[in-house]
Amino acid sequence: MNWSVAFDPFFSWTVLGVIAVPAALLALALLVARTPGALVRVLAIAALVLALANPVVLREERDPMKSVVSLVVDRSQSQSIGDRTAQTDAAEAALRASLARYPEFEVRTVEAKSAGTPANDATTALFSALSDSLKDVAPARVAGAIMVTDGQVHDIPDEASKLGFDAPVHALVTGHDDEFDRRIEIRNSPRFGLVDEDQRLTYRVVEEGAGAGTAPVPVQVFLNGDLIARQQATPGTDETVAFQLPRAGKNILEVSVSREDREITGVNNKAIAVVDGIRENLRVLLVSGEPHAGERTWRNLLKSDATVDLVHFTILRPPEKQDGTPIDELSLIAFPTRELFVEKIKDFDLIIFDRYQERGVLPSLYFDYIAQYVENGGAMLIAAGPEYAGNESIAQTPLQWILPAQPTGKVEEKAFYPQVSDLGKKHPVTRNLPGSGSEPPDWSPWFRSIDVTEPKGETVMNGADGHPLLVLDRVGEGRVALLLSDQEWLWSRGFEGGGPHVALFRRVAHWLMKEPELEEESLNAEARGSDLVVTRQTIGDDPGPATVITPSGKAENLPLKNVSPGLWEGVLKTDEMGLFQAASGDLRALGTVGPVNPREYREAISTPEKLRPIAEATRGSVRRIGEDGSSDVSIPRIVPISGRADGDGRDWIGLKTTDETILRGVDRTPLFAGFLGLAVLLLALSATWYREGR
Repeated sequence: MNWSVAFDPFFSWTVLGVIAVPAALLALALLVARTPGALVRVLAIAALVLALANPVVLREERDPMKSVVSLVVDRSQSQSIGDRTAQTDAAEAALRASLARYPEFEVRTVEAKSAGTPANDATTALFSALSDSLKDVAPARVAGAIMVTDGQVHDIPDEASKLGFDAPVHALVTGHDDEFDRRIEIRNSPRFGLVDEDQRLTYRVVEEGAGAGTAPVPVQVFLNGDLIARQQATPGTDETVAFQLPRAGKNILEVSVSREDREITGVNNKAIAVVDGIRENLRVLLVSGEPHAGERTWRNLLKSDATVDLVHFTILRPPEKQDGTPIDELSLIAFPTRELFVEKIKDFDLIIFDRYQERGVLPSLYFDYIAQYVENGGAMLIAAGPEYAGNESIAQTPLQWILPAQPTGKVEEKAFYPQVSDLGKKHPVTRNLPGSGSEPPDWSPWFRSIDVTEPKGETVMNGADGHPLLVLDRVGEGRVALLLSDQEWLWSRGFEGGGPHVALFRRVAHWLMKEPELEEESLNAEARGSDLVVTRQTIGDDPGPATVITPSGKAENLPLKNVSPGLWEGVLKTDEMGLFQAASGDLRALGTVGPVNPREYREAISTPEKLRPIAEATRGSVRRIGEDGSSDVSIPRIVPISGRADGDGRDWIGLKTTDETILRGVDRTPLFAGFLGLAVLLLALSATWYREGR
């Protein structure tokens, strides 16, 4: 309980001053003149002025306030290494129990997890968590902070004044002082690269802690999950590996160094780089067997794509058509068959035969070269017309061994709507093709198709009477597509609304080019916010759950749900960041959540040194709590301190108590109110009269 005196004047202080000044002058004159009874008169004047000032006695009821202790628990990814999690749990429980014995302390516990994005590295932000826990607390009430951490903290202020309070900061460090770790870092990697062009990546092996050395260690390099190189790397020295990107789009390079048994973790024994593959312009050879209505459709489609370099030949006059016109008067060029199909055939990414028929333009041997080109990884598209069913069909050449279907000799001449087959509804080339969702499909009909025997490839679209219309097939390392109609131009001309010819034929071309997103059987893993989304593409049945290996090495089964025909998806909610490995059957995929190579695992050795400067600047302490050879911890005693006393002892840590109080109530007692005030005034006046009466 506190007592004090305050004033609550009946007039403003200005008016009271106007009254008090003459009264003071009068009192001074009485004293100077030594008038009889001057002292009594002065006291009477003072009592009157004091009564007008209305002095009040205040009695305050106050309760002492608690000091606030922030207990910051590091739950970042590096705290999962070894027995650090067990040490952290034990330390937190012991500190809670110890602090609970002191009623003058209010404990606020906050857990800090790793935070980061692909653009910003993951960090352990303990001081941000500390600031958030104390943002509504007055600086004078802060008792201090206790941090349970491995010491790898990334937001340490460079000055104690930036904390916003004057109290000790203590760090209790998990882990052990004899730790050893080996990690690998990518020093330089291209962000983009041309497909099939030489690229270089620079990496470094780093050894830290007890027993670090410089002896060469084995390193393996993987590209999209495939081993491409083995090397010996010297720790602390930059090493270089050459590679070529096999495909356009995202490519993941993984560099992995062997692990020793004494390492605290193997998570940072690998590092990854994501390189976007850029394909040079697609080189396409289009050979039109004769002029026809659909010829310009193919040309316009290919020329409209800026990534396509097109070489187009139309055979206007076959060898047997001789009309006597001298060669030098023809505005034509000879078909450079040897140059295209022998010398430069490997330069083309795709060969298209558009209504081509065997009429002696290409020697039979050249078709054998084309077949070998496909088997060795090339791509070919046959856009067939009536000639495919005739005696001069391209199917009668050595190409017949790589074609997915042979003609029966029959040409269907009737209207039909191209239909996506049951298999095609799952196939990425025709799945969700614009207009395919209605019956009949929302596109124009065609009027001619070529009948074939049972195809050996994948029929993704059907024609008249359910016969194959578009067949895709793999041959050796290459691919072949067979379109059994020459009516595609109806869609491009907008006949009866047209159709999705651009979407369809671009997908076919990209499938022939082995673009990963159009593979029938594929697995993909990518981040969606802080979650990992695993997508399984298949033209088969339920692929079952996927297996995901997290950055910390834990394996989890992830159920996959059917989200659309041929597409299965699973979402793994995770707090971890870094490289995830997904597997489904024989398929493998790599994906990253957050930063590609989190800083959390690049700096895995526990250390008290990073926090020592800020702790010493706040009169706090840094100490290890782990006991050698076990997960047991040794927690210092808590000791309340006051003022700016040192908070660091041999086996104790100090937390500051506060003098702050909270006001519960106030009693006011005016000194000149009621009978008390009247009595004082009467006494003063009576004393004056009495003195004058003498």
